[in-house]
Order: sequence, then C-alpha cells, then structure tokens
Amino acid sequence: MAKKRDYYEVLGVDRGAPVEDIKKAYRKLAIKFHPDKNPDDPTAEDKFKEAAEAYSILSDEDKRRRYDQFGHAGVGGAAGAGAGGYGAGGFTMEDIFSQFGDIFGDSSPFGDIFGRGGNGGGRRVRRGSDLRIKLKLDLHEVANGVEKKIKVKRHVACGTCGGNGAKNGTSLTTCTTCNGQGQVRKVVSTMLGQMVSTSTCPTCNGDGKIISERCEVCAGEGRQLQDDLISLNIPGGVADGMQLSMSGKGNVPARGGVAGDLLIVIEEEEDPHLKRDGNNVVFDMHLSFVDAALGTATEIPTIDGKARISIEPGTQAGKILRLKGKGIKDLNGYGRGDQLVHISVWTPQQLSSDERATLESLRHSPNFQPKPGKNEKGFFDKMKDFFH
Repeated sequence: MAKKRDYYEVLGVDRGAPVEDIKKAYRKLAIKFHPDKNPDDPTAEDKFKEAAEAYSILSDEDKRRRYDQFGHAGVGGAAGAGAGGYGAGGFTMEDIFSQFGDIFGDSSPFGDIFGRGGNGGGRRVRRGSDLRIKLKLDLHEVANGVEKKIKVKRHVACGTCGGNGAKNGTSLTTCTTCNGQGQVRKVVSTMLGQMVSTSTCPTCNGDGKIISERCEVCAGEGRQLQDDLISLNIPGGVADGMQLSMSGKGNVPARGGVAGDLLIVIEEEEDPHLKRDGNNVVFDMHLSFVDAALGTATEIPTIDGKARISIEPGTQAGKILRLKGKGIKDLNGYGRGDQLVHISVWTPQQLSSDERATLESLRHSPNFQPKPGKNEKGFFDKMKDFFH
C-alpha cells in the first residue's frame, strides 16, 4: 500500500490555515480532478478521493486536532483507511457527493459536475446516522494492538425489498411533483429580478419515488434493526478516550442511501501492576533490605508476561532500571517504549528480638553508614536523565 500523503500537502494549505481556506482549496481540487471532467486520466478519481479524504479530516475540529497530534494513525490511518476501514479512507463517490457536495452551493456554476444540476435539480444521496460504542482494552491489547469481534445493533438495508421500502422492491412510481428529482424549484419575482429557491419535495419527501405498496417486512422503511458482527482491527498505541471511526458501519438511512460511520471510543482498563506513562510503562518494585544489599534475581510482570531480572549488590532505593522495548507501540509506527522499574527498598515495620539484636550489632558497622558518592544522583536527577 502506498504511503499516505500529508493532508495539508494534499490540499496545498499551511498547517495553521483557517477552515475557509481549507474549503476553498478542496473546492478547487474537486473541480480540477472530477472524473467526469478527466475521462482520459485514470488517476483523476484517486486524486479526487484523496482531496475529499483530506477535507473530511481538516474541516473537522476534533479530527484535525488528533491528526495534528498523531498523524494518520490518530484518525485511523494505521488501521486500513485505504480499504474501507478506519478513518476517512474507503470513500465511494456517493459518500463524497452526499457529505461534501453542499460546500459548492446550489447555485454554483459547477453544480452539474456533482450530478445535482446547477440549480439544485439533482437528488442528493442521503447519509445514515453514526453509531458510537465504547471498547474496553487491557494494557496488553493497548500496547500491541488487537483484533476484536463485537456485536453492534444497527439499521441495515432490508433484504426483502432491497432497501427501497416497496413490496418485492418493485412497487415504485416516479413522483410527478418533482419528476423524480426529490426537490422542487420555485421562481419568485422581486425588485432585483427573478430569484430561484429549491426545497424538498412535499409529496415524496425527497425520495423522488412514490411507494404504491409498502414492503411487509420493513413496513416501508427500507431498513431493519439487527445485530451485526463487526471485526475491529485496533492499532497498538491507542490511548484512553481516543476515538477511531469505521466507515460505512453505522446506520443506513430509510429507503436508500449510504450508511453512517461506527465511532469507537477507547477505554483503557487499569492494570493491577503496571502504570502507563506515554509509551513507557512503570513498575514499582519493592526490595527487601537484604536483597538490595546482597543482590538477587527475581521475576517481574511485563506487558507480555513475566521477565527475570538481576538486582546488583548494593542497589540503592530510587534506582530506575530500564527494559528496552518492553513498553507500548508508538501509534505512528516509530518503535515502542520501554519498561521502567523503580526500585523501592522496603523497611520492616515489626522485628523479632533476634532480628532486632542482629541489626543492633550492625548499627555502627562502617559499611552500614550512609556514604553517598559525588556521582550519586538524587531521584529528580535520575528521572531527568530518563526523560530528556
């Protein structure tokens, strides 16, 4: 799969460009690369869709913020956007016309290239509503990515009538009020001349067709509510509260049109042992005084199971060990974080008489007197070394 181009580069605008400039840039490219205007250019449709994808992200404040922060992966680019998966990819021409055609205006001289008629004569494709779900993931799934199969209750096209709401899918007649356009035009004479306005046809409610006999299964709705099993490919590196979108997996509208999107909100479950810090994970390890002094080998939890580590003799409280590559995958694909093991030396709170006597005998031993060296760093200096 070819690498996606930067959306700002696609539209030819600066990163700080206002929405109006983004709209103008998209309008210009959509007119330039519309397939009907470029019948001899096989790349025109791809460029047309690429511009629409860029506009869909940069014209939305929330999506633009996530794109600026995480790149393509932040808006689902790492999860198959080019194949109808997450994000803006997978557009059909109907998607583009129904979602973005209105930025050209009904009176646009270019209206005819969008199949709408220069003055709003064409019937716009309807779009169904989006669905939003919450998806809980544990730290292992967040770190490495995961495929989930979930049941979603959503409206799908009626299988009996094919989605048009008519009995056997054939009991339809063209609306005589709008001649199948779904809109009616009204010409009003004013002191400034004739003004043309368009409105939804009151007879067919914008469908352009009249149902003479309704489908008995969906009662003329053209859709049914059902449980749909959907496979989700969640990329590694997602974070709590992040929203992914899956194109065309929302509700279909009544009596034909394109389905909305499925919006997946990530909920990151708290791990009993590990804490997340960006792409790193932190484990607080409590050592006994004896193990810290003599050294030991022990197992600790990691994202992918247990790992055995060695503790050097004389390990000081506050020391931080780094396990390279044991953290969370970067959402943009730039490697993965580390696991940081923070050492705490545990002091016993209750002692037997023999234990107390043993420690008393060592109280004044020279090796038990604190003697930090000049190179011994404090806690904040150690943290600074790890994160800078």
